[in-house]
Amino acid sequence: MDKTYQPEQIESRWYERWEADGRFAPSGEGEPYSIMIPPPNVTGSLHMGHAFQDTIMDTLIRWKRMQGNNTLWQVGTDHAGIATQMLVERKVAAEEGKSRHDLGRDAFIDKVWEWKHESGGHITRQLRRMGASVDWSRERFTMDDGFYQAVQEVFVRLYEEDLIYRGKRLVNWDPTLHTAISDLEVENREQQGQFWHFRYPLADGVTTDAGLDYLVVATTRPETMLGDTGVAVNPEDPRYASLIGKFVELPLVGRRIPIVADEHADMEKGSGCVKITPAHDFNDYEVGRRHGLPLINVFTQDAAILPQAEAFDIQGRPLPEIDLSLPAAYAGLDRFEARKQIVADMEAAGLLEQIETVNNTLPYGDRSGDVIEPLLTDQWFVAVESLAGPAIAAVENGDIQFVPRNYENMYFSWMRDLQDWCISRQLWWGHRIPAWYDSEGNVYVARTEAEATAKYLEQMAATSGTHAIALTHLKNKNLLVNGVLNEEGIAQLTDTFGLERLTQDEDVLDTWFSSGLWTFGTLGWPEKTPELATFHPSSVLVTGFDIIFFWVARMIMLTLKFMDEVPFKTVYVHGLVRDGQGQKMSKSKGNVLDPIDLIDGITLDALLEKRTGNMMQPQKAKAIAKATRDEFPEGIEPHGTDALRFTFLSQATTGRDIKFDMGRLDGYRNFCNKLWNASRYVLMNAEGQDCGAQGGEVELSLADRWIVSRLQQTEAQVTKAMEEFRFDHASQALYEFVWNEYCDWYLELSKPVLWDEGASAAAKRGTRRTLVRVLEAILRLAHPMMPFISEEIWQRVAPLAGKQGDSIMAQPWPVAEQEKIDEQATRDIEWLKGVIVAVRNVRAEMNIAPGKPLEVLLTKGSAADRERLEANRLFLAKLAKLASATWLDDPSEAPLSATQLVGDMEVLVPMADLIDKDAELARLAKEIDKQDKLIGGIEKKLSNESFVAKAPEAVVEKERGKLKEYQAARNLLLEQRDKIAAL
Repeated sequence: MDKTYQPEQIESRWYERWEADGRFAPSGEGEPYSIMIPPPNVTGSLHMGHAFQDTIMDTLIRWKRMQGNNTLWQVGTDHAGIATQMLVERKVAAEEGKSRHDLGRDAFIDKVWEWKHESGGHITRQLRRMGASVDWSRERFTMDDGFYQAVQEVFVRLYEEDLIYRGKRLVNWDPTLHTAISDLEVENREQQGQFWHFRYPLADGVTTDAGLDYLVVATTRPETMLGDTGVAVNPEDPRYASLIGKFVELPLVGRRIPIVADEHADMEKGSGCVKITPAHDFNDYEVGRRHGLPLINVFTQDAAILPQAEAFDIQGRPLPEIDLSLPAAYAGLDRFEARKQIVADMEAAGLLEQIETVNNTLPYGDRSGDVIEPLLTDQWFVAVESLAGPAIAAVENGDIQFVPRNYENMYFSWMRDLQDWCISRQLWWGHRIPAWYDSEGNVYVARTEAEATAKYLEQMAATSGTHAIALTHLKNKNLLVNGVLNEEGIAQLTDTFGLERLTQDEDVLDTWFSSGLWTFGTLGWPEKTPELATFHPSSVLVTGFDIIFFWVARMIMLTLKFMDEVPFKTVYVHGLVRDGQGQKMSKSKGNVLDPIDLIDGITLDALLEKRTGNMMQPQKAKAIAKATRDEFPEGIEPHGTDALRFTFLSQATTGRDIKFDMGRLDGYRNFCNKLWNASRYVLMNAEGQDCGAQGGEVELSLADRWIVSRLQQTEAQVTKAMEEFRFDHASQALYEFVWNEYCDWYLELSKPVLWDEGASAAAKRGTRRTLVRVLEAILRLAHPMMPFISEEIWQRVAPLAGKQGDSIMAQPWPVAEQEKIDEQATRDIEWLKGVIVAVRNVRAEMNIAPGKPLEVLLTKGSAADRERLEANRLFLAKLAKLASATWLDDPSEAPLSATQLVGDMEVLVPMADLIDKDAELARLAKEIDKQDKLIGGIEKKLSNESFVAKAPEAVVEKERGKLKEYQAARNLLLEQRDKIAAL
């Protein structure tokens, strides 16, 4: 083995070999175990959340593979409708100076596929860098042919059961991208805004109980008042009880609108009156639905004011009887320009009561950065009520279990208040909605245009002679068979009979719709494939809590509907990865960490460019650059994949957000080094030597029996933790065993046997066998968490341990053997460690050189202590550096000594001739004086009220922490001084 651990030299090499050898494909043997990767966006690159999630999934898959399961980790990417379309639009504009409209739909889609084939594999390359053992031979894409067929099939079947419909409803509308977007694509930002209080005149000479001829309503969006269709007051509000059912006259427009009683109006907020604009506010929409108010839309798709309003009932049917006129002065104005003009006009009319400054929240599109508008548009919806019941029952009856369980409550809360799901998007890239229209606007939903045209002919033939003749002709010519019209038939329909060709719906499906089919669509459905029969339902879904509603719930509903079984048996919900201060990682905050940079390292200049490059605000960029230099003055050094994976696992407490700790990452890089160096020691003492692989008499030392015993207990601990999804406990148990027991103690305890010329061949063989066998088992335990370093070392250790095989991936998971647990050996070793630590403590406290041989006395112990002394003289002499170890029957005969306790037994180190008492007291006095000065400086700073009041809390806490540290150091020095003074 190389002298130093260099992960960059082994990781890519091993991954390429595993993939080339087909190690990631299902074995075809054992109980099936499958995980479906949450498909990352094809446009994306690996972020910390991906890296964390993928580490958990890979750990589970590698563990189950070693346990003998027939494992499938299904990989694939999502076509990412909005993100991909925007990326390619920008690319075309930069390279060709054209928009997608210049190219046309078909040519633009060709450009997207071209980009996908050339550049769409970035995130899958990064998955390989993380060591993800996914089955690349089965890689899927949500727009590939097979998956496309599944999406079409689901849409058509749901439509045929009246579970998909088209309607005019309120949606989140992005005025820049001209599409509806999901709640997950909306970013709510807090900011300071204004609250305008307007007077709405009462109609028909009516007055309030206070004698006013108007009501005061308040709004943060004055431009929407043009679409008001009511004013709501609380039914319990005595101030307005007499006005319910009366009318106000809408200012600037002149429309009479009713006063309705609704609990949406808060008596304690403002005047207690609320303007209701059902076509431009989700809460108002519900009020409008309860009271049968019309929906009046005043915005274009650009969020500009229409020349004339549009009016609909709650079912989306036009209301031509309503006056649709709007003031001509606002026509075509952008919503924010219209806002300024409307406020000015209300003020000029004497109808502006007051303007209040408030903190409010505005929704922004996460892709466009534009303010999102609730807008009334024609969209396709899934009616979810009948789908929700079975999905709720599946979790209630335990067919699906959430880990941790508390996320079930979040799931139930959302599912029991479910709204119909808007599944259409006004984009070009995506699964185009399989619906076709004739010139009359009739819709024909089908899997293909040929099938839709056949439906059109069948329907129209009942009332149209031409269509009936065409239908008969095409059937007779076998151009229409089994409800499908072939391409020649479609041509004849237009060329021979002069009938229209149907037009396909322009919209595409929401990507959450297609990804909702992920567990069964990736396995070949609607075909009955062997993979579907073997690996569905999948075993575990690993996901963040933020998409329980958007993805998890929808997968459950759709899979139960089409597979009549759950999509997965367990949902493991993890937290979000945040920075070290608990802040969400974002480019705008300049705190993003790239997992590949943590693996391979990055210079400070390159890191600064990543965090501040193209940033439009110079002051912000400057602040981010300073913070980055403070945190990473020399950039980020390479840590390797295994260290990063182990860091993630060590922080994978169930459900909680993770504060990513660079200190831990450094620590686990050191852990990899520790394992590497320990393995080098083992190989140096075992290669070319008799390690018992071919048999022969073995004699096991106390240390051998102890480490084998502790290995069994660690194997049981790690397995139990993995079964319970406590990856933090699993990694901690492995870390403690490897670092604190195998490396720090057992390797040291092996040396007296291996290096003792008087030790028997059987004893040496026993220790070598234990060294290599325990290390080989450690590597198998570590492999799911740290795949690269474990494979690299295992290749050298396995032959010495008598193991056969080409890869650690194919080796069995270690199983604890109860008969090898030796409690007596553990008690004896703990005694031995206690004595050694006691002697080392005395050396440290008394400033005695580590290599100076000491004479030690043991006293006040039991007969068992005396027996242990006799049995372990060799270990004590070597590890505690003792000249002698003597049992003292009469404690009163002990010379002046430094004393440590091991249970009831005293460990005495006589001090005569060991130290210069006066010199040591002088040294300690200087050290105490130094600590006094440090303590005094901090106490002075903390007693300054101005400093405590003005300094950031984190700075003050840091100073308090320093004070505690210095005080503890001073107390330790005082104890040492008192002990030496007493000698």
